[in-house]
Amino acid sequence: MSRVRLELYLMELIGKMLRFEDIVESVTENYPTADVALLKKAYVFSGMVHQGQTRMSGEPYLIHPIAVSHILAELRMDMQCVVTGLLHDTVEDTHTTLEKIEELFGHEVASLVDGVTKISRLTFDKKQDREAENFRKMIFAMSKDIRVILIKLADRLHNMRTLDALRPDRQRAIARETMDIYAPMANRLGIGWIKTELEDLSFKYLDPDKYSFLTERVVQETDAWGKYIENVKAIIEESLQENGSKGTVTGRVKHLYSIDQKMEEQGVDFENIYDIIGFRVVVESLQDCYAVLGLIHSTWKPVPGRFKDYIALPKLNRYQSLHTTVVGPYGIRMEVQIRTAEMHRIAEYGIASHWKYKEDGEINPDDDKTFAWLRQLLEWQRDLKDTDEFMDSLKVDLFPEEVFVFTPKGDIKQFSIGSTPIDFAYAVHTDIGNRCVGAKINGKLVPLGTRLRSGDIVDIITSEIDRPRKDWLNHVSSARAKTRIRQWIKNEERTKSVALGTEILTQELKSHNLNLATLVESGMLEELAKAKFGLGSVESLYATIGYGKVSASNVLRSIVPEETASRQKQKFSFMRMLGRFKGSSRSAKSPVVVRGDDDIMVRYAQCCNPLPGDSIAGLTTLGQGLSIHSEDCANLMNVDSERLLEVAWAPDINITRPVNIEVLCRNEKGVLAEMTSAIRGADANISSAEIGTNPENRAVCTLVVDVRNTEHLKAIMLALKRVSKVMKVRRIKKGVANKDDERV
Repeated sequence: MSRVRLELYLMELIGKMLRFEDIVESVTENYPTADVALLKKAYVFSGMVHQGQTRMSGEPYLIHPIAVSHILAELRMDMQCVVTGLLHDTVEDTHTTLEKIEELFGHEVASLVDGVTKISRLTFDKKQDREAENFRKMIFAMSKDIRVILIKLADRLHNMRTLDALRPDRQRAIARETMDIYAPMANRLGIGWIKTELEDLSFKYLDPDKYSFLTERVVQETDAWGKYIENVKAIIEESLQENGSKGTVTGRVKHLYSIDQKMEEQGVDFENIYDIIGFRVVVESLQDCYAVLGLIHSTWKPVPGRFKDYIALPKLNRYQSLHTTVVGPYGIRMEVQIRTAEMHRIAEYGIASHWKYKEDGEINPDDDKTFAWLRQLLEWQRDLKDTDEFMDSLKVDLFPEEVFVFTPKGDIKQFSIGSTPIDFAYAVHTDIGNRCVGAKINGKLVPLGTRLRSGDIVDIITSEIDRPRKDWLNHVSSARAKTRIRQWIKNEERTKSVALGTEILTQELKSHNLNLATLVESGMLEELAKAKFGLGSVESLYATIGYGKVSASNVLRSIVPEETASRQKQKFSFMRMLGRFKGSSRSAKSPVVVRGDDDIMVRYAQCCNPLPGDSIAGLTTLGQGLSIHSEDCANLMNVDSERLLEVAWAPDINITRPVNIEVLCRNEKGVLAEMTSAIRGADANISSAEIGTNPENRAVCTLVVDVRNTEHLKAIMLALKRVSKVMKVRRIKKGVANKDDERV
């Protein structure tokens, strides 16, 4: 493209977006000696590589990088960061390479661009895996240069501002991710205005009806609230003058999502919501903060229990302020925040207000306390390989309503609300957590599941004998504690599975006059583990046998020819070693196909009772073969991903499985006979039936019906719905959210 054509193209955009000069003005206001030539070079380059590209709205794509760059300038970021805003999508969405970016704009900018570039060229089995890996990469990049997340936040903020052009389902998906991850991330980094705007924008798409209702009501009350705010401001300013204090007073109506949350928490409608108006007093010194607090409390009555001193006990993101709620004029509750100008700057810009870098781009040790959370985030994200665990832990760590507790020596530790002594123990040291057997709070012995409260003194009791239990996961809230407990359980289960697998394989080989130790010493078993089963070591082979993922007989067949093995009179099979249990069968004769092995015992989980046609997953159980669950079974949520095995229903299967069906119907004579006839007409049999009534005097019938597959189940349920007295039919799956509910 010629330079003339490019300049005409850029000029054409000026009427549709922020001016390039707006970015320059913001940057030079904070950095008077900034290299504006580099900024212009990035602007021209971005325009050139994005030319011809449009957004979903039909607008030129260049509007987006310019808006992102301007947001970063508003955050008072340095020139390299603002330049990256203009270039952040060039590698992902154009043919530009990182090498080209480094050649034109330097290593620092190229590194930032790489940090915010999605992993779009890799292949993942599930969308969740892709999203998790994007977040992993972002967190790792953050650990090297915190500006990466600031660029991602600016990128997401502009995308949310322009979300109207997308389909409703995409709007909701992006809004949900923003509410779950990006808004809390902005909060953890202390950037208040971005957090607030992201929440309101997400709220708009997640609950559009409620958003519209609140918007309309707030607009209706604007005049009245405006007058009230001006009246209160005047009273506070007059009080400051009379007492010789200097300060700036502002008032506002709280943002829409905050109002919605208050309505939910208080269980009231809009008319009865209180504490909807807030005031902020910015003063000159720390002493002035507490002096003004006294003035506020002497003017209006404080609400008991609604005072918080975040100056003495700052939040994890370094937020400092005094918060108090008072009963203002006309009996209206209002929140007042009091802080210094420096505290206010940190409250608005958070991490962007005080980040410092050493020459290699790492975080300055002076900011160690500020970035402690980031280091913890990096630590546990390295430990979590399972996608679901990683995303769950990320979300948990992003909602840190703080509790302040003390060690016996008087040191303060911060935890999220809902934390227990187990969280405290793991925060002290992993070994303390693993050996924790009890706790004292304020000198009294308490259960380990006791919730911590601010001001508690916590003392952990340890033992060399006891070790973590799986049920601890129900009593911890911190990502660190959950990660350490899961690691210990995983290692313990692996140790047991290795021992069991070794015993099973030893016995299987012995029945064919083979010695395990000899095979190991020869290197044959290690070669077999790697070549045949794709495992890294002999120990991993033992573990997979112990878990039931690979059968010992399968290993044997790789060592001894099958015809030779079949002549052995005493075959000590893997399945005999796993034990005998009802409902078990070899997968060769089973309706379940197990990938990679045809000699695995399977049984059906009673918790979810899967039916042919349901999506299923196999869970290896120590010494008990493979348990078949529905994919959405709640019991699969917290298991180690290494224990899950890919399984599928075999084609042309012919079995029946018991299914629980609940029928809600009128409590009238003959209804059971009609339902029995309907089920018989659908070629099914009732094994058992229980009949009761609900408070509305409706009959509730729980039927156990023998069903062939999901299609057969649909036919049975349809036949029941055709009975005139039936009101509702559903399949009951224990431990699974019922998706089969249907009203007639």
